[in-house]
Amino acid sequence: MNGPFSAAELDRLADLALAWTLAFVPRLVVALLIFAIGVALANWAGRGVLALLRRSGHVDATVQPVVASVVRYALVVLVAVWALGQLGVQTASLLAVLGAAGLAVGLALQGTLTNIAAGIMLLWLRPFRIGDYVEVATAPIAGTVREIGLFACRLETVDGVTVFAPNQTLWNTALRNYAGGDGRLVAVEVALPKEADAAAARAAISSGLEGVEGISDRPLPDVFVDGLTGDGLVLTVRVYALPGSVGALMRTLPAAIRAALDACEDETLHPLRVVRTAPSAADPSRLMR
Repeated sequence: MNGPFSAAELDRLADLALAWTLAFVPRLVVALLIFAIGVALANWAGRGVLALLRRSGHVDATVQPVVASVVRYALVVLVAVWALGQLGVQTASLLAVLGAAGLAVGLALQGTLTNIAAGIMLLWLRPFRIGDYVEVATAPIAGTVREIGLFACRLETVDGVTVFAPNQTLWNTALRNYAGGDGRLVAVEVALPKEADAAAARAAISSGLEGVEGISDRPLPDVFVDGLTGDGLVLTVRVYALPGSVGALMRTLPAAIRAALDACEDETLHPLRVVRTAPSAADPSRLMR
C-alpha cells in the first residue's frame, strides 16, 4: 500500500482512537452533566439565598442581590473545577492556568473589572440605596434604584422603563440623589388680588396645610409676602417634604393651597395664580411614586 501509513498502522491508529473514545467520551458526558446540574443548582442556590436574606429582615436590601450573585458565581467556579477534574485535568495545573488566564483576561476586560470595583465602592460608601431616585448629572440616566449588581445597577424610570447603568458610570460621575436627605424643599408662589389681606391669606394657607400629608415639621412650613406688584400681592409658601413623600407633595400642594383660599368667604383671597417654583418643572422627581 502506497502512502505514509501501512494497513497495519492504520488499524492500530483506529484501535487507539476507539479506545481513547471509549475512555474519554464517558468522562466528557459525566463532566457535562456535572457542569449542567451544578450551574442549575448554583442558580437555585443564588435565588434561595436571595429569598432567605429578604425574609430575614436583618440584611440591607442593597447588599442582598450582591451576596446572592457571589454565592452563585462561587458555586459555578467550583462546579467548573470539578467538571474539569473529571476530564483528568490536575487541580494544581488548573490553578496555575487560571492565574495566567486571569491576568490576561483582567488586562483585556479592564472596564468590566472597573465596574466590579465601582460596585464594591457603591456598596461600601452607600451614596444611594434601593428605592432612591438618582440621576447622573452628565448623562441621560435617571430612575429609582431597584438593584445594585456586581457589574451594573438596574434603575426604573418614572414611566416604567428599565435602565441598566454600569457601576463605573454611577461611581465616577456626579450623581444627584433625590431621596438621600432628610427632606426636600417644595415652594409654591401664590398671586392674589391687590385688595387681599396678607395676614388673612397667610392664616388661610397655614390652616390648609395642616391637612396635607407628607409635610415635615422640621422646619415648620413658612408663608410670607414675597412681593408687591401692580397686579397684586405675591406670597411664597415653603414646606419641607418627608423622605419618600416629595413626589406626591409636589403634585398635591398647589391644589391644597388653592382649595384653602377658595374656601374663604372673602373673594379677594381667591388666588389669581398658584405655581410651584421649587423644585423646578424640569425636575424629574415630581413624577416619583
